[in-house]
Amino acid sequence: MIVRSKLPRVGTTIFTVMSQRAAELGAVNLGQGFPDYDIDPRLGELVHEAMRQGHNQYAPMPGMPQLREAIAAKLDRSYSVRVDPDLEITVTLGATEAIFSSVQALVAPGDEVIVFDPAYDSYEPAVQLAGGVCVHVPLQPPRFRYDWDRVKAALSARTRMVIINSPHNPACTCISAQDLATLAELLRGREVCLIADEVYEHIVFDGRAHHSVLAHPELRQRSIAVFSIGKTLQATGLRVGYAVAPRTLTAELRKVHQFNTFTIATPLQVAIARYLGERPDCGDVLRTFLGAKRDRLIAALADSSLLLPEAEGSFFQLIDYRAISDLTDVEFADELLMRARVATIPLSVFYQQAPPMTLLRLCFAKRDETLDEGAARLQAYARKRNGAAPAAVRPAPSGKPW
Repeated sequence: MIVRSKLPRVGTTIFTVMSQRAAELGAVNLGQGFPDYDIDPRLGELVHEAMRQGHNQYAPMPGMPQLREAIAAKLDRSYSVRVDPDLEITVTLGATEAIFSSVQALVAPGDEVIVFDPAYDSYEPAVQLAGGVCVHVPLQPPRFRYDWDRVKAALSARTRMVIINSPHNPACTCISAQDLATLAELLRGREVCLIADEVYEHIVFDGRAHHSVLAHPELRQRSIAVFSIGKTLQATGLRVGYAVAPRTLTAELRKVHQFNTFTIATPLQVAIARYLGERPDCGDVLRTFLGAKRDRLIAALADSSLLLPEAEGSFFQLIDYRAISDLTDVEFADELLMRARVATIPLSVFYQQAPPMTLLRLCFAKRDETLDEGAARLQAYARKRNGAAPAAVRPAPSGKPW
């Protein structure tokens, strides 16, 4: 049988490939973005409790009312915005489904969608399956800042949507209030929707604030803001996210959501609602907890000849290896995996046309032992390349975000 692929250029994601190879080689996996430490035991207790109490049948399509109400309270607390939990919040199968369903609902064949490279790899397949076309606007290393003149030039009569991501994966940067103001000005008078991927909203460092589109009155009217409870609770396997949008956009999103996943695991929703009620500040501790892990990794590699610009936000930290190798990032990631036994993620795979770069992404949302072992292997490899003796990794206090 001849199969006509709708995604002929899409293969297995780089995250799956690197994680599989890391497992096969016994490598330290600093590539894929998931924590390897335990969740808060209280969350597990609440899930068990919800199942024992009989919350095991279909939840309402938009999400359990008590969870949507808890989310509305959280948004008010975080951004001083009032959101209607019945008409503006939809609980989804992780943030990826929220993005996918939003794109399918709003993008028609021939529509253009502006994405910023390095772009998270789920964006373009969603646009392609809707019949749309991605228009790639690059963020140039090493600062990865928006070039709004290029964005203005990319906007056309066919532009239907713009997708932004902050804190940014994989560039580890945060959008500024001025960036949002400029974007609002560029979109004024245009029939263009905005998806704001804000899954790392609580993970910002060095005194920064997360600037949500929900807190921008003008952008909010055209935006679907996407969030991840799994990221906030450090439990990515929950696969629970949510989308927040004006009621007209929410209505369109739900038309697709109901035939995509329809609803999300009921006991998880009940448990999360109760957990957010007990610990409404659970996201606030992440900047300190994960900031310490970022700093631990940076300190461990401080004299390794690897350059580590401090990540502004997200689970991730970039390393620049230009001082020890002239290989491409894909080649160097493979060499680190084979010789240092450390899995990383090259940045060029997130570009349509990648500029020259010597950057890899590491995930620091890991146990301290994982970070120390990964850093020790990277340190030893870098020193071997430079002909120096390996140095010991400095220990630091451990902790948990609850």
